[in-house]
Amino acid sequence: IDNMGATVDVNILNYLLDSQDSSASEFVMEVTDKTRADVKGGTLIEYDGKLRLLELAQVPTDHVDEFKSVSKFKIFNTNNLWISLNAMKRVVDEATLHMEIILNPKMLDNGMNVIQLETAVGAAIKSFDRAIGINVPRSRFLPVKTTSDLLIVMSNLYAMRTGALEMSPQRSFPSVPLVKLGHQFSKVKDFLYRFASIPDLLELDHLTVAGDVNFGKNVSLRGTVIIIANHGEKIDIPMGSILENKIVSGNLRILDH
Repeated sequence: IDNMGATVDVNILNYLLDSQDSSASEFVMEVTDKTRADVKGGTLIEYDGKLRLLELAQVPTDHVDEFKSVSKFKIFNTNNLWISLNAMKRVVDEATLHMEIILNPKMLDNGMNVIQLETAVGAAIKSFDRAIGINVPRSRFLPVKTTSDLLIVMSNLYAMRTGALEMSPQRSFPSVPLVKLGHQFSKVKDFLYRFASIPDLLELDHLTVAGDVNFGKNVSLRGTVIIIANHGEKIDIPMGSILENKIVSGNLRILDH
């Protein structure tokens, strides 16, 4: 899911409805400030007097670090888009809706290298008049593309209120923790198997997990937590554990009796 934070913002809606027809934006892209977790997100550039979306897959290899720089490109596309239906009809009727095909190298589960052909809907921005980007709060961007993202939205960091996921008021700062789960967690069934229950993440800043690691029930993770089980080792985090600013490595087994 590109963005579970994609709800109707009445402030943006009113801005578009209150604009005169001659000055109204035909295409609005919601962007938000880039963090270290968003270095792959597409960004806006100006080219030939038009806004354009630049995706990572379109960047030459020797400029990738520059693209990922938070200081060089400070915002990225949330994929929340507002498009005038009248303008959409016009560009379709006039055949002026041009979207580049992006070549995205991928590796299948069987190890085969393939090229995935993509088009990014945000790339249509260059085909519309008076297109703009609006910088919105980070709360309007909540992607779930990996099990690392899934862990965050399943945790007590978020709750469903009036049809939208909202961050818990019990979290003392609004940033989302950086979570990196190893390939052992990449499939949803494996992810669910390795967590007896979803840990308490209210005070988590950064979590890295790699190797054969399982979590017991009612675990709390706080600050920066790194858990590494090397090849041939296994770590079972005991039920009720509280890990705060800890590095866990080696073997840790909890046996039933």
